[in-house]
Amino acid sequence: MKRCFVGLTDTGIVRTVNQDSYYIDEPKGRFFIVADGMGGHAGGQEASKIATEKIQAYLEAHWDNPEISSEKLLKEAIDKANQGILEDQFNNPERRDMGTTVVVTIFRDRPWCAHVGDSRLYRWRNSKLEQVTEDHTWVSLALKSGEITKEQAKAHPWRHVLSQCLGRKDLYNIDLQELEVLPGDRILMCSDGLTEEVSDEDIQNFLSQCDDYNQAAGKLIAAAKQAGGSDNITVVIVGENS
Repeated sequence: MKRCFVGLTDTGIVRTVNQDSYYIDEPKGRFFIVADGMGGHAGGQEASKIATEKIQAYLEAHWDNPEISSEKLLKEAIDKANQGILEDQFNNPERRDMGTTVVVTIFRDRPWCAHVGDSRLYRWRNSKLEQVTEDHTWVSLALKSGEITKEQAKAHPWRHVLSQCLGRKDLYNIDLQELEVLPGDRILMCSDGLTEEVSDEDIQNFLSQCDDYNQAAGKLIAAAKQAGGSDNITVVIVGENS
């Protein structure tokens, strides 16, 4: 199977600075990272940059170590990223409130993903889209407990309140899971600048209509901007083609 991939990011219509970061392991395509920073212009940019760089460096340094499982490799990489942000906060008090979401996919012995926050991973298969990750947000917790409905969640004023992010000493929940990726599947990783503006149904349709990954990513970003572009938008698409 041949792995194909593309990544695009855009500042959007409203923001003047892009606080998203992403990384694609070119040309090998071993791993992919999307991070969405927060905490002011400088803080958000720095937090997502630190997270992306720390995760990249850790994965590259330990990739070939047979004694480290893929699950452990991902967890330790994200722990290193969190430590790096905390150290920067300590050294730069003006950035003490910065943090970032992150979603990472690796293709090692088997595909695995990890995430913290509300940047998402979807799997598109046979023209159907499935959200694989579960948002670490107040709204997601409230939906689970039955406090609010799906309709209420869409416009809830607290929908952006994260229950977990990198840059916190009390980071306790790194979601890790093995992925099933079959020939013809596509993995979509994205920041909430996409999902806040474009519905899952429309995302599904764009992926179904576009065989070309670059075209699909470009249309997704264009759709988010046309719908308001209120946040930075980052899209990474990965697929296994036979």
